[in-house]
Amino acid sequence: MLKQAYLPFTALWFALLLSACGGGGGGTSLSSCSGNAAACAASGSAGNGTSTGTALAPSITLANLCQAPRVGGDPFNKNLAYPDKPGSLTTEKQWLRSWIDETYLWYKEVPASLNPDSYANPIAYFDALKTPELTASGKAKDRFHFTYSSAEWDAISQQGVELGYGIRWSRSASGTFPRKRVIATVELGSPADKAGLRRGDQLTTIDSLDYLNSAVAADIAIFNQALFPEKTGELHTFVFERNGSTINAPMVAENVAVAPVQNVKTISTSSGTVGYLTFHEHNANSEKGLVDAITQLKTAGVTDLVLDVRYNGGGLLYVASELAYMIAGPTATAGKVFEQAQFNDKIRPDPATPFFATAIGFSTTQGVPKGSTLPYLGLKRVSLLTSAGTCSASEAIINGLQGIDIEVNLIGAQTCGKPYGFYPTPNCGTTYFAIQFKGVNNKGFGDYSDGIAATCNVADDFTRALGDPTEGQLAAALSYRESKVCPAASVGVNLQAGYATQNLRLVRPAAKEIAIYGSGSLR
Repeated sequence: MLKQAYLPFTALWFALLLSACGGGGGGTSLSSCSGNAAACAASGSAGNGTSTGTALAPSITLANLCQAPRVGGDPFNKNLAYPDKPGSLTTEKQWLRSWIDETYLWYKEVPASLNPDSYANPIAYFDALKTPELTASGKAKDRFHFTYSSAEWDAISQQGVELGYGIRWSRSASGTFPRKRVIATVELGSPADKAGLRRGDQLTTIDSLDYLNSAVAADIAIFNQALFPEKTGELHTFVFERNGSTINAPMVAENVAVAPVQNVKTISTSSGTVGYLTFHEHNANSEKGLVDAITQLKTAGVTDLVLDVRYNGGGLLYVASELAYMIAGPTATAGKVFEQAQFNDKIRPDPATPFFATAIGFSTTQGVPKGSTLPYLGLKRVSLLTSAGTCSASEAIINGLQGIDIEVNLIGAQTCGKPYGFYPTPNCGTTYFAIQFKGVNNKGFGDYSDGIAATCNVADDFTRALGDPTEGQLAAALSYRESKVCPAASVGVNLQAGYATQNLRLVRPAAKEIAIYGSGSLR
């Protein structure tokens, strides 16, 4: 279970403080000595301050002082009592401001003029506590500032389940009509699978309402409720089109277990045997799935690999390191850095993440034993199938391998651009995600906030299953590895009139575009 990758928040925080103040051993340091004035007094710390010089109380002295303290036991922490204590709306906002000033990567760029009294609740205040700067391409510099209820986040991160129907969606840009929403993948055994749905089916109707064209506010509210259910047991009726046929699909929302590694296979080519696997998420269960997949491909004698991460938004960064090692092997990775985290100037640098040659052992049930030797392919090159939905830990695999001069060919589209990371921090029932570090590879490179460019631009081909050698991106990867020539610019396959796929983008929540870094931190 993912829970095994975490220290309880209080234990983690004090471990970080010890590391920051020069005590203790081996913890990751995400705190300056200002995090605890008493503990760090001997170090000579003068206390925390904002970018304007205004003194703030250390965030640790304000943590868990809640306007509405939770009662009872935390089901995700052995039913131990919640840490909440009586506080106020003011103390919650003060904690946020101090925590941002201590740990946010760009704390100096947070507007000093923000008045906490202007925000109705802590989440609204948090949403404003970020840099307003832009990237070179004009995008917001910080596009990854978000929150979850702690209960929801714990369920996502620790249980490896998603509430819904087992569908990954791709859709056209919002605001365009007719709307275009296509099934990218269907999870085996899910409500969508049981309804007979498959990749490429196009949504037309939700609960008897015209999804394609309706702009009525009440209809849109129903669409959102159906597409993003909030509790198990919700029933909604969807209608899809497939090759001119209509499919009626009533579905009940449930918690769906997602298989992170799928479609492991070998493909025979004139220049050798190529391995292929679909990798959807760097979660705890993926460690065993990846070890089994690489073992299978190694036994089959593959001489090349196509790694399909077009829908992979991230997860455990240490799993990304393990997979990069299993691709490149010990000779290429020995003594090399997979990723080095760079923090703000208040935080002591973190030890670099190596290419792990042994298993971390994230999942204790039916998982990989901690410390066991990882299999490896020892490849000099690898092809990745990518999209704008390839984020975070998936991009770290690309950047990490490029940092040790492995040839990495990207077939598909430019990646999302997320070299940054978080330490998810809970307070009073909300878990906050604010960018706290930037990751760089063995060569010190990590400047891809606008994404990593594709070697060959090839549209997602929804007319064929993932892993089908004739599917557009996989076929292009197989061809490019032999010819080094990209196919003609791909404009997508018309699923039906007016549905060119090149404008479709993956739909997923913010929690699916992160990576867990170390033993309790997220990217």
